[in-house]
Formats: sequence, C-alpha cells, structure tokens
Amino acid sequence: MSESGGRPSAALRRALLPLALAQFICSFAGSNMNVMINDISHDLDTTVQGVQVAITLFLLVMAALMIPGGKLTDRWGRRRCFTAGLILYGIGAILSAVSPGLGVLILGNSIFEGVGTALLIPPVYILTTLLFTDITSRARAFGAISGLGGIGAAAGPLIGGLITSAISWRAAFVFQALVVALIVVLSRRVPDPLPPDPTRPFDVLGAVLSSVGLVLFVMGILALDNNGWLALGLMAGGIGVLAGFYAAIRRAERTGREPLLSTQLFRNRTSNLGLVTQNVQWLMLMGVSFVVSAYLQVVRGYNAIQTGVIFTATTVGLLATSLAAERMAKRWPQRSLITVGFVVTIAGILLLLLMVVGTPSVWAFTPGLLLIGLGLGAMLTPSVNVVQSSFPDQQQGEISGLSRSISNLGSSFGTAIAGTILVAGITTTPERAYGLAILVVAIAGLIGLGAALMLPRAVAPATAPATSEA
Repeated sequence: MSESGGRPSAALRRALLPLALAQFICSFAGSNMNVMINDISHDLDTTVQGVQVAITLFLLVMAALMIPGGKLTDRWGRRRCFTAGLILYGIGAILSAVSPGLGVLILGNSIFEGVGTALLIPPVYILTTLLFTDITSRARAFGAISGLGGIGAAAGPLIGGLITSAISWRAAFVFQALVVALIVVLSRRVPDPLPPDPTRPFDVLGAVLSSVGLVLFVMGILALDNNGWLALGLMAGGIGVLAGFYAAIRRAERTGREPLLSTQLFRNRTSNLGLVTQNVQWLMLMGVSFVVSAYLQVVRGYNAIQTGVIFTATTVGLLATSLAAERMAKRWPQRSLITVGFVVTIAGILLLLLMVVGTPSVWAFTPGLLLIGLGLGAMLTPSVNVVQSSFPDQQQGEISGLSRSISNLGSSFGTAIAGTILVAGITTTPERAYGLAILVVAIAGLIGLGAALMLPRAVAPATAPATSEA
C-alpha cells in the first residue's frame, strides 16, 4: 500500500472510506435528533428537556470514554476496537428505534451508541495517521475525515428531518444501523500496522476518575434551570474528581506506572491551543444546531423536514470549504485558516441574533447559518492536524483519545449550556431565551478565536509529528 507523489494507493483509498463514513455517522447521530424534538417528546410522552438530556448524555458518554477508548486501542488493537465499537453502536441504534419510552432511548442512544462511538472513533484517527505516511496524502485523508464529520453534524438535521417526515423518527435510527452494517463490511480489509499488545497496562482508576469527573460537571450544567445548588454541587464535585484524576496520573508517572494519559500531552503549547479551538468549534456547531432546531419547532411550530431544510445553508457552506480544505492548506498557514474560520463563524452567529429576533421570515436564518458552515468547514481540518501532528506515532492512541474527548466535550457543552438557557425560558420568554442562548455561543467563539490567535505563526506541517513544543 505504497504512496507515490502524495497520492495514496487504491488500497489506502479503500481503507479511508469506512474510516470517514464512521466519523460521518457518529457526527450525524449527534445532531439529527435535534429536528425530532417534537416528534420524540410526543411519541414517548416526555418533554423538550427530556430529549435534550438524551442528546447531551450521548455526547457526554462519548467525551467521558473517548480517552479510555483511545488507550484500549494499544491493548486490543485498533481494528478490533473499531469493529467492537461499530457492533455496540449498531445495537444501540436498533434499541433506540424500538424504544417504548425515554429510558430505553437513553439506554440505546446515549449509552450503547455513546460507548460504541468512544471505541470506534480513536482508531479512525490513529489508523489514518499510521496508514498515510506521506505528508500530502495524510493531509488529504484528515481533510476527508474531518470534512465528513462536519458535514454529518451539519446535514444531520436535514437528513433526520427528511426521514422523520417521510417515515418516522425511529427510521432515522434504522438508517444509522444500516450505515454501520455497511461500514463493518467495508472495514474488513482495513489493516492495522501495529500489532496489539495484550500486556499493555490499563489505568482503571484513571479511566473511572476522568469519566466520573466529566459526567458530574456536565450534569451540573443540565441541572442549572431546576436546582441551582444541586447544579453547583455537581459541577464542584466534577472539578474535584478531575483534580483527583490529574493527581492520580502524576502519581502513576512518579512511581513508574503507565497512566491513562501522559502529562506530557499537556505540556505542548501548540497542541493545547489546538484542543481549545477544537472544543469551541464543536460547542458552536452543536449549540447553534440545538438552539435553532428547538426554537423553530417549539416556538414557530415547524415540523422536522421544515427545520432540516433550514439547516441546508450550514451544510452547503461546510461542504464548500471542506472540499477546498486541501487547496487552502497549500496557500495559507493553519493558524490563518483557523483564525479566519472563527471570525466568519462568529459573524454568522451574530447574524442569527440580529436578523432572527423579532423577524417572522424563515429566510432570516439563512445568512447566519451559511456563514457558520463556511467558517467551520475552513477550520475543522487544520485544528485536527495541529493536534494530531504534535506527537509521534507512539502517542497517537493517547492524543487521539484526548482530541476526540475534547471535541465531544465541546459538543456536550454546546447542547448543555446553550440548550439549558433556551429550555429555561422557551415557553415564557422565547425570544429572550433564544437571544441569550445564541449570545452565549458567540462569547464562546471569542474564546476560540483568542486561542487561534495565540497559535504559532508557523505551525509545523500538518502531518509531521513533533515531540517538542512549537
């Protein structure tokens, strides 16, 4: 499977297809439920907040288990973890499709699909790094995967809306199961360049502490509109557990044991800034997706297909810049692409605030959603490249797990924070709740822009692993 002149062989291109499709379907799962809020809440006799909890928990389980999932790839093998994750995901999709109530939906979608995603996504990025050794071809591969991930998240509302309106919201989960079955078939020939090491130690304590800490913190955010003291207690508990996690991995390193995460991962300034940009990018995408979808359905009474069609502008914008990612990477530095991406995305979010509130026209959403798609498409791939390429092959399992965890944590924050603000006032002061939720997402974007501006002017080439701080 050689590479010549930056162009991957046919075998490598075949290996890339199931990896990119896996990222697509997992991103699709994170956003397609947004247009089913009314349908699911009516069918399962629950509330908008109940559906929000299911969506947020799915994203949170992914974030909480992505680091352990990345670490397990060294012990079990990347191909085996990928296949196991797909099987769990498929079981969860089928459970969700037949769920009689919110509890089973959470079990299938939030737990099974979340755990499956945490197992299958780290191998996607590890295998891409190991298989595509040529600088140009690896950049193209990362562009395809990141682009399909962004498109999956942006097109989720449209595809989910079409399926829901034509058949049922349950059919959207059947669609996911069918795509997963296709990926299993296509991935049979995906090679694993590194053999698994069953003797590799696994930090169980670190895995438990990191997962519990993240879950407590995000659950605290979700509880803010119901019980302020409980919310603060959960968030404080989460921070305390995460502090214990950091202390545990430091202690493991001092005693010569292998921790869940090496503290060296947090000493690379370029990678740290890249992780911040990744987190905020997905916070903005998922925050806007949930807020706009819920507002359109609950306040304006739009159905699933009408809501999905409105998000076509985001999909078109993201597709346009994702397809141009390779050409843009050759002309401009990664920092420039990330910075411009944040500026354009923030401008789009502000348009959603200025043009929508007080305006009955549905077309008022289009300019803002289009700019958001264009901005995110321009910066998703450079952010991934900055982080993945900051470490050597031996640490790809760790950094892939951390990178995906941070991105999915951003998705959780977007749905939890912006969604909680919206849900708290959607029935009493909907316009005010919508405006405040969108404004919070814009403020988060400014944090991401600040991190982008702090990146080095000359970031190392996207696919040249580096161990030192840039």
